[in-house]
Amino acid sequence: MQVYIELAVLENFCIDFTLLYAAKLASKNPAHILRIVLGAAIGAAVAVTLPLIDLGTAVSVIFKILSGLLICLAAGKFQSFKSYLKFTGVFIALTALLGGALIAVFSLAGVEYSAGSGYILSSVPIGIPLFGALLIIIFARRLAAKLTKRGKTTVTCRIYVGDEHTEIEGFFDSGNKVSRLGQPVSVIPEYAAKKICDISGIKENVKIHTVAGSRNMKVFTADRVEIISDGEPVVKKDVKIGVSPHKINCAVLHCDLLET
Repeated sequence: MQVYIELAVLENFCIDFTLLYAAKLASKNPAHILRIVLGAAIGAAVAVTLPLIDLGTAVSVIFKILSGLLICLAAGKFQSFKSYLKFTGVFIALTALLGGALIAVFSLAGVEYSAGSGYILSSVPIGIPLFGALLIIIFARRLAAKLTKRGKTTVTCRIYVGDEHTEIEGFFDSGNKVSRLGQPVSVIPEYAAKKICDISGIKENVKIHTVAGSRNMKVFTADRVEIISDGEPVVKKDVKIGVSPHKINCAVLHCDLLET
């Protein structure tokens, strides 16, 4: 079987990108997509370079292991060693699963392939259509998120604590299920919270779960909140407000807020 290096680089990049992106989603890693591109590029470079170098069996195995660890280190964003192990473990598991599945499919279909260097090179560029399918999924998810965001009704919120107040745009989110002692918690950015209270002195916390992982969110009680839309302002007193542990640009209001 004749393998062209350009095709080998492209196919391995596509497969590595697909596996790394899947590992990002499965491990809920907050890495930017450019990190995934970097990791896939390193993986593609290793894939086409390693078979050309005679390192010996033992050294070759060690090099493959180290390259896999480096790929994951470059592709992910980690707040702890545990999150790195989680991302790497998922990537290795997906790689083994895909490798086994491809060998089975190639064997059943009689497709010629080469294995033995830690990578699979086939006469059928399976990684390219796999990568194309992933791009379609990414595009569809972002388009759906954008359309959903456009469909949300934006309101203006004035949040009062003592003599201080802040004004911020926000929206009611049915996905906001955060509560504290049975009371709904609306979430605002950290910069908005700092305008009305000393967040470093907040003792009250609630645990939340997001795509970026589980975090403790500081919660305080606002004296009142004014929600301004098309009609008369809706005023609510003693409202639980959470300080987002992640970067957000507007207030995420609890749907139950208007019912309390």
